[in-house]
Amino acid sequence: MKAVVYEEPFSVVVKDVQDPRIQHPNDVLVRVTSTAICGSDLHMYEGRTAAESGIVFGHENLGIVEEVGSGVTSLAKGDRVVMPFNVACGFCKNCLAEKTGFCLTVNPGFAGGAYGYVAMGPYTGGQAELLRVPFADFNCLKLPATDFETDFVLLADIFPTGYHGCELAQVSPGESVAVYGAGPVGLMAAYSALLRGAAKVFSVDRVPERLAKAAEIGAIPIDFTKGDPAAQIKEQTGGEGTDKGVDAVGYQAQAHDASHEEPAIVLNELVETVRPTGMLGVPGLYVPSDPGGPDEHAKHGQLLVSIGRMFEKGQQMGTGQCNVKRYNRQLRDLIIAGRAKPSFVVSHELPLDQAPLAYEKFDKRIEGYTKVVLHPGHALAA
Repeated sequence: MKAVVYEEPFSVVVKDVQDPRIQHPNDVLVRVTSTAICGSDLHMYEGRTAAESGIVFGHENLGIVEEVGSGVTSLAKGDRVVMPFNVACGFCKNCLAEKTGFCLTVNPGFAGGAYGYVAMGPYTGGQAELLRVPFADFNCLKLPATDFETDFVLLADIFPTGYHGCELAQVSPGESVAVYGAGPVGLMAAYSALLRGAAKVFSVDRVPERLAKAAEIGAIPIDFTKGDPAAQIKEQTGGEGTDKGVDAVGYQAQAHDASHEEPAIVLNELVETVRPTGMLGVPGLYVPSDPGGPDEHAKHGQLLVSIGRMFEKGQQMGTGQCNVKRYNRQLRDLIIAGRAKPSFVVSHELPLDQAPLAYEKFDKRIEGYTKVVLHPGHALAA
């Protein structure tokens, strides 16, 4: 089959690799029809992880069931399904507690598994023509045979992850929320805050196209290159700050002038932005180690966070990757009902063979590349 394969920093290729096969009775094989490039894929693409040559990327996957293991009971060939990026067993202590991002079964020695991601288990990615899905009865979410393909593929990661940021911050109707980052996850967090009934949502970024997209969905754009974002937001909240805050950026955060990385800057800005006793949700990716970090502390995943100020303000923080299974069914039904259309973040839909160019442009944030969906087996216009 054809697949997107990592070669070295800043280089992926589309080439033939071995087809996956049923390895366990609870597996299915899915013929992938849509698979998205994620911002976290760029961490591997840029050589900032321990990813080795030969890994097949892709953890945001949707397709049609092609082959069914003998132990699978709820799926049949021809079913249309989307898979959470989390590979989970469904029966361990964490899965039973709806914390499927931290499954204790699928990746021994590490809490959590994922498709096509370094250190997240032996699961080949889905930026390919076929994907093996383990524990398929649990991991496959059935989809109706209707349109919404581009909306549904976002159920694999970024729509639930944005919603998870709001859940971590316990966003409630009528509240004010500051979302740092207006990339795909940040836009999904702002969108989710509005879906949850927030009265005022601020979207902080520096890229004009992203800020314009945030304004389109009803958020208030804040350009951090034009002044301290916490100060700008306090001016619009009577000096108090917001009730809640979401970090949708993570460890590659940029300084105010965007001249260099400051991995802790978003966390510290959130502490200043959110009012005393407010809550912070942090779905933005922070890693145990970052070989490309700007200093020795950052290289080891250690950040200088203003914990004293956070203590002084009596704030609470929730963090961790999204437990997609906790949200994807309800979010699917919002899409079906016409109450949510997350595909507004998608900038490009391309055939699989254009993945190398898409990675290059997405990494450089050029020509409007913000969220790319690849379609294996389809020859779409660029």
